[in-house]
Amino acid sequence: MRKLIRYLRHYKKEAVIGPLFKLLEASFELLVPLVMAGIVDRGIRKGDTAYILAMGALMVGLGLLGLACSLTAQYFAAKAAVGFGTELREDMFAHINSLSYTELDEIGTSTLVTRITSDINQAQAGVNLVLRLFLRSPFIVAGAVVMAFSINVRLAWIFVVLVPLLSLIIYLIMRLTIPIYRQVQNRLDKVLLSTRENLAGVRVIRAFSRQRAEKKEFDAQSAILMETQLRVGRISALMNPATYAVVNAAIILVLWQGGAKVDGGIITQGQLMALINYMSQILLALVALANLIVTFTRASASAIRINEVFARKSTIREPGAAQNTEAPHTGTVRNTETPRTGATQNTETLPIDIEQNTKVPHTDAAQNAEASHTDATRNTEAPHIAKRETNAVEFDHVYFAYQGHRDALEDITFSVKRGETLGIIGGTGSGKSSLVNLISRFYDVREGCVRVDGTDVRDYRFADLRGGIGVVPQAAVLFAGTLRDNMRWGKPEATDEEIYRALEIAQARDFVRAMPEGLDARVAQGGRNFSGGQRQRLTIARALVGDPRILILDDSASALDYATDARLRRAIAKYTRQMTVFLVSQRAAAVRSADRILVLDDGGTAGFGTHAQLMETCAVYREICLSQLDRREEGSHG
Repeated sequence: MRKLIRYLRHYKKEAVIGPLFKLLEASFELLVPLVMAGIVDRGIRKGDTAYILAMGALMVGLGLLGLACSLTAQYFAAKAAVGFGTELREDMFAHINSLSYTELDEIGTSTLVTRITSDINQAQAGVNLVLRLFLRSPFIVAGAVVMAFSINVRLAWIFVVLVPLLSLIIYLIMRLTIPIYRQVQNRLDKVLLSTRENLAGVRVIRAFSRQRAEKKEFDAQSAILMETQLRVGRISALMNPATYAVVNAAIILVLWQGGAKVDGGIITQGQLMALINYMSQILLALVALANLIVTFTRASASAIRINEVFARKSTIREPGAAQNTEAPHTGTVRNTETPRTGATQNTETLPIDIEQNTKVPHTDAAQNAEASHTDATRNTEAPHIAKRETNAVEFDHVYFAYQGHRDALEDITFSVKRGETLGIIGGTGSGKSSLVNLISRFYDVREGCVRVDGTDVRDYRFADLRGGIGVVPQAAVLFAGTLRDNMRWGKPEATDEEIYRALEIAQARDFVRAMPEGLDARVAQGGRNFSGGQRQRLTIARALVGDPRILILDDSASALDYATDARLRRAIAKYTRQMTVFLVSQRAAAVRSADRILVLDDGGTAGFGTHAQLMETCAVYREICLSQLDRREEGSHG
């Protein structure tokens, strides 16, 4: 937990005021047994009613003051704990978003969800109780022992023996429960994973009538979680009986020894009652401390899991040199030539002003050493020169492997010119998606180099690189809100006219226009209120609104019929002539009209060229085309 204390830095005042008021409340509570002793020894014994009433009023006053202090402490402790949880949650969310795909793949979605919700809630509850009870309970215990010594030294030694014994019990239980609480959170990860998979795949589960099997699996995971929770619960449940037994034995000892001293006139009856009250206060304080420790052990286990996430650093980092004005910027050359047909974007809408970015390095990495010595060569003409001299994307002997697996891509070398459409085709698992993910640097190459505009993608800042690339992934993902909100992800200031233009290219304008709300139509979570084909067309439109230089369509038309797919490809070819398009597809018909086609087979290059060239020279491509043609012919005859 100590590593997370920094999240209280903005709540130092609350973190101090809360415990202080709890100490004030404890001070008033420690005075009550003395007042009771006075009532018994002086008021009741002497029949002084006025004294009894006065002391009774004092006790009520102490109670009210204690209540006021307690409420104040609760307020400030809760405020500090909630602020702690909020800042920790925000920081973890930002950290998770900074992780690369590699770390996200390794950690897993379910455990990240558990850690940013359940684990942080546990840590927040731990902070709340610590601020309220961590100082109060020890203060009550120490104060009660001191007050006992002020009454009678010999009887007070019972308290001195009692406190270490109770502390030992609490320590042993804490040592046993902390590892098991960590297991509970890990088991919770598995239950959440099972729940998430069932909710995400509910249609598949019902289609295969797998409800009973999935229910059994979920019950099994829940049973393991319950068993672990019961085991730690049984150990934690020993806390109260053990402490109560020890304290009650101490009370019996005090009554036995104290009774003899009362008979001998060494102490009064009121003082004996005060000792019993102090013993009860110690019991209640230690029970509260035990509950605090139970909560704190859970919070500590959760804190360990939270720190494990923070300890994971992204393997893909922005270059340190990219923080200055000499860093390459993809945005500087975004459509500075003739805009695509119908486009309304101009130099005023560029994300980075070219005139302010006078120090632009040569995009060819091999020329940097020669050209970097003279600032005079770095002028506003550099981006335009780069556009004429370099390719849009180059793969130079690229090798790539997922963590712990063999190479998914081996020795991939090709280049794509600006405004060119490259089709990428291959069998399942051939590495098509892996290849296009390297362009946006979602993963880093193991060996070789990927260049955009002649510059290694590892030399770009993420925002500059990805700001000029529109990616439409295989899974069409929409976010809850309105259609307009979803369409503006790539360009927050996009007008309705620009949005509808993108929708028209993506073949989505008609069904959007048909909606009564138009762009104000609500989008359910994940876009569940749209069909698969509609979601795909909307995600394509979302990428086009940003008017990217490079458009990556990663099998993003798989849910479309052949006629709609053909219209979509014609519209993209017509209206995105300044864009470099990567068209990934399983369909030969979708890529055959591309300027060039890259054929992948088991992570390697099987062919590269036009449709006609590949039909003659590439057996893999020819087999794909002929097999799909046969199936379509069979379907038409059927």
